[in-house]
Order: sequence, then C-alpha cells, then structure tokens
Amino acid sequence: MRQLEGQIRIPSGCAISAVISRDGERMTGESIIESMRPMHDRSNGLGGGFAAYGIYPEYKEFYALHIFYNDNIARNTCEQFLKDGFEIVRAENIPTRKHKNITDEPLIWRYFVAPLASVLSRMQLDEKEYTARIVMKINTEIDGAYVFSSGKNMGAFKAVGYPEDVGEFYKLDEYGAYLWTAHGRYPTNTPGWWGGAHPFGLLDYTIVHNGEISSYDANRRFIEMFGYKCTLQTDTEVITYIADYLLRKQGLTLEETASVIAAPFWSTIENRDDKEVLTYLRNTFGGLLITGPFSIILGFSGGLMALNDRLKLRSMVVGEKDDKVFIASEEAAIRTMEPDAENIYSPSGGEPVIVKVKEGVEL
Repeated sequence: MRQLEGQIRIPSGCAISAVISRDGERMTGESIIESMRPMHDRSNGLGGGFAAYGIYPEYKEFYALHIFYNDNIARNTCEQFLKDGFEIVRAENIPTRKHKNITDEPLIWRYFVAPLASVLSRMQLDEKEYTARIVMKINTEIDGAYVFSSGKNMGAFKAVGYPEDVGEFYKLDEYGAYLWTAHGRYPTNTPGWWGGAHPFGLLDYTIVHNGEISSYDANRRFIEMFGYKCTLQTDTEVITYIADYLLRKQGLTLEETASVIAAPFWSTIENRDDKEVLTYLRNTFGGLLITGPFSIILGFSGGLMALNDRLKLRSMVVGEKDDKVFIASEEAAIRTMEPDAENIYSPSGGEPVIVKVKEGVEL
C-alpha cells in the first residue's frame, strides 16, 4: 500500500559519522563506510562523502587539490592557471571503480602542488593564504572547475549518491587514515549535485553537517567581507569558511571558536566565570553566530571538533574504545564501527567535543 505524506517517518535530516585514532593508527575506509549503513534512511541519495586525514604520507609536504571538471576544456584551463602559481609534482585521475548507483560523474582529478616561492614573495602572502585565495578564484572564475579539497596529507571524496556507494566508488577501503569523517545528505532546500555533497573543505579544514542554518545570509555577508565566496548553493559551505577565518586568520582556539558558532545565551554568559571572554567573542563576532538546528564535525590536521547547536536540536552521540573515539548521529553507527564501544554519551548543546592525536605522533 502506497504511503502518503505524513505517514512516513522522515529522520532528522542527514547522517554524520567520524572515527579518530589518538595513537595516529591508520584505518582503512571500510569501517567508516559501514557506519553509514544503519543510517541509510537519513539520506536520500543526493549526496554522500568522506574526509580522510593522513592518506598521502609520501606527499605530505604538498597541498593535495581534488578537483571536479565538467569537461577537458575546464581541465586544461585550470591546469594552465595552476602552473602559473604552483609547482605541480604529480597530476592524476583520482582512482574510482564503476558503481551502478553512481552516475553522471564529472572528471575527477588530484594534484600535489607547492606554491612558487617567487609568487609568494611578490604577493607578500604565506602559502596557506595564497592557496586559499587560489581555491576561491578557481571556484568563482573558471567555469566548469571546482576544487573540493585543498589540504596537506588529507583529502575529501564526495559524489551524488548514498554514502555507502560513494565510499565504494572511490575505493576508500584502499586508503589508510588516522581520522575519517562521513556524511549522508538529505537536502531540504538546496540542490543535490556533486559539488553540494559534504564534506566541504578549505585547506585542511573540513565540515560535515546535519541541520539547517537559519542565519545563513547574515553569516555569508559577514564572511564574504574577508575574501571568501559562497558559490556552492548550500548553507554548509559557510561553516567551513567561518572555521578557517576564526582558527587560521583570527587565531582563536577551538573552544573559543565553538563559543562563537554556538554562543551561549546572554543570560547564561552573565553567570559564567569567563563572562568577559564570552562577552568579547559575542560582541566581536556576532555575525558568525550560527542559528538553527545543527550538529557538525570539523576535521583538521591532527584532530576533530564535534559541536551541536546551543539548543541541541540535532542528535549526536560520542563513544570510545581504547585509543579510538567515535562520533555519529546515532549510536547504531558507533556500534557498527566498534560493538564494544564504551562511555557512550550525548554532548549538551553548545558543548564542543575536541579530540586530538597524541603529541609526538608523526602524522
């Protein structure tokens, strides 16, 4: 019998998952892919993706640019542009396997690059700022080209499809990473396309997000004053740029960044011991307060931060076992990765969960 609207349970949108080894142990993508299967109904086939950290040790000193192209004209134009500012030490197709559920794929390339010292000197920029600007320029000015990953010793892999299928498509079982994040998309008011799938990344920051940003326009207007361009037709993109702006450009700590994105209410701040700091952050970065329901996982080189909106309107669960920490939208996903996971709990709204690889571990 055909079910009508209102008779079908729609989960609270999107699925997120992550696993990190505090010892820096490399894990294949099999476990993170499997974690998405019990959350299959949280997505609808319009986007799935993964971020993996520590996967390119032989090229760890180079930026790994993952780029979608609509055609070879866009590829040739972009490659010529890259040669003007970077040393390209390797260029290749990202390996994939044919999958019946992944169709209409663009050209998918990766480049290991280093900014030319002469260019950095002439422009008086450090290599991170230069690379970030080039990513923005490609994504806004080269028709048919989209850089979807741009960090060192890490990479994002995404597509239109269910995340389980996307992981198999990209052969993620052949990669080894100390940190994996994953996303299954259920877009509600933005289109489903390859560039709109999660994760969103800039340099080594990546975001997977479950929720909806009510404050998107205010956040976008604020962040675009500082050179960022939101062109990817989804609200999640802006969170990535907010993280880069606060952490890299402003030098805030992860805890301070969480207190901007999910700022406590003024009534709560009034009774806090760190009232002065929280008041400064709210007054200075008020345009970056993200309102609306969300749970996010921010990946970065050496760790992650998970965060709910301050009212906790989206689910997120944390567990651990030995050196590993697991985070997901549902406990079932954690149990899939580690049946004996311990210390399962659900963080409070606005409470950041920060996990880092142990000091001294070579990444």
